[in-house]
Amino acid sequence: MAGISIWQLLIVLIIILLLFGSKNLKNLGSDLGSALKGFKKAVNDDPVVEEKQKDEATQSKITQEKV
Repeated sequence: MAGISIWQLLIVLIIILLLFGSKNLKNLGSDLGSALKGFKKAVNDDPVVEEKQKDEATQSKITQEKV
């Protein structure tokens, strides 16, 4: 079984472009990008991690005040 050649990829791209149209594909791309951006933000905004960081900052502040 051989790999996919550039010509096969171009044919698939042309078929997708004909089915959906360029405007819909552009909107789909921007929607997908914003969805990924929101997902990354949700993953990074983990409340357990934030609480741990606050605790570490408080502990370091307390140790600095003692010195």
